[in-house]
Amino acid sequence: MTIAPQTNSPTDAENPDGLFDAEFKPMTAEEVKQWRQANPAMSPWWVIVWQVLAGAVLAMVAGWWGGKVAGVSAAYGALAVVFPAALMVRGLQRQRAVTQPGAAMMGFVIWESVKVALTVAMLLLAPKVVSPLSWLALVAGFVVTMKVYWVAAWLHSRRRSLNGSN
Repeated sequence: MTIAPQTNSPTDAENPDGLFDAEFKPMTAEEVKQWRQANPAMSPWWVIVWQVLAGAVLAMVAGWWGGKVAGVSAAYGALAVVFPAALMVRGLQRQRAVTQPGAAMMGFVIWESVKVALTVAMLLLAPKVVSPLSWLALVAGFVVTMKVYWVAAWLHSRRRSLNGSN
């Protein structure tokens, strides 16, 4: 039994010949400039700063509530997020001049892999680095610090809308 290849069926946004509808109009350079002014990019360092703040607050609360062991464990969990993320941001900023899309994507994949490997290594080394260790506090520090990405993005969009840019 042979399966015949399926042809791509056109969607609402495409004509049968694969090109976009006449309604699609590319932006001019001036329109792109105006759009970029109205929608500024969020600096990745902004996210790192919020992660450091959240990790520090959580470590202090954990230390106050659960003692020194919990505070240090929560701080290490936060560090396992912040340090690899900061390293990745620094690495990606060094390759800003790359003009080929494939090379830029490969650089991103490499730095993301470095970030993940370093995070896993830090978590595996936690029992040796932090002794005694509270796994609950470490995981709390890790998760809270990781979720700050969403809070930072929300605060950035809120700040933009309050400034009237949106």
